[in-house]
Amino acid sequence: MKFLAIIAFAIGITFSAKAQQYKKAAVQATGLTCAMCSNATLKSLETLPFVDKIDTDLENTTFILFFKPGANVNIDAIKEKVEDAGFSVGKLTITASFNDTEVKNDTHVPFAGGTLHFMDVKNQVLKGDKDLIVIDKDFISAKQFKKYQNETSMACYKTGMMGDCCHSDKTASNRVYHVTI
Repeated sequence: MKFLAIIAFAIGITFSAKAQQYKKAAVQATGLTCAMCSNATLKSLETLPFVDKIDTDLENTTFILFFKPGANVNIDAIKEKVEDAGFSVGKLTITASFNDTEVKNDTHVPFAGGTLHFMDVKNQVLKGDKDLIVIDKDFISAKQFKKYQNETSMACYKTGMMGDCCHSDKTASNRVYHVTI
């Protein structure tokens, strides 16, 4: 009987882990001027271990990354790969799958093994797939970053790291991603 309870518990963890995950991302690269630029960016993004496949929208210089199911997605690595190709991120929209996750404006929410800081959002419960726009420095323009900076008193928005400012038991070395819907 104990064995069945352990299996049921493990299955429950598996389903809940799959329910809250990143599914895909649309990364718009800035500075691309030709097909060779796009190809260099594509080749760089293809080296990400958590990416299953990539579609391109060359008209909008956007790359749609589809993540491997259950993969540990590193948002900063996406930015780094675009920069490795010689360009920068103009916008990053992540599609995440939520399972009755309550979000409030200017608060942290544990998600997919990390932390999301929701900004400029209405209080709500997220269910199913939702598009989140990453609004951290180097993911948006300096003008947009300054606008969002005025909407929070938490220092984590400037640094991208959790610490005492965030009223958390986490250490300052933990990355927090700032997002809006």
